[in-house]
Amino acid sequence: MRFKIDENLHPEAAGLLADAGHEVTTLSAQGLRGRPDGEIARICRGENRVLITLDKGFGDISNYPPLQYPGIIVCRLAVQSRSNVVAVMKQLIPWIEQRPLTGRLWIVDEREIRIRGGPE
Repeated sequence: MRFKIDENLHPEAAGLLADAGHEVTTLSAQGLRGRPDGEIARICRGENRVLITLDKGFGDISNYPPLQYPGIIVCRLAVQSRSNVVAVMKQLIPWIEQRPLTGRLWIVDEREIRIRGGPE
């Protein structure tokens, strides 16, 4: 699966996904730091990459309808430290490998994953 990691997530998140066999890039590596959310969403859609972010704005389905994207994962973490991001990513990876992401919005926190969207 193809992923793009937002600049607000610790770079180790990309490494964990890559170690699990996924194709991963980051906004920082592509020189996209500071770009507007709408532009980031269009780039992810054009590259067919699932966006993983801490930015709650991507959870607004009126602005980012899940069916129009290869997948969006919004991490709503109470603690955004490196160690907590890494712990949540380690819990998330098995879900990614077992459940469809295309056309879906995943809201992830330390306790659960909620999934919205998907084909009817």
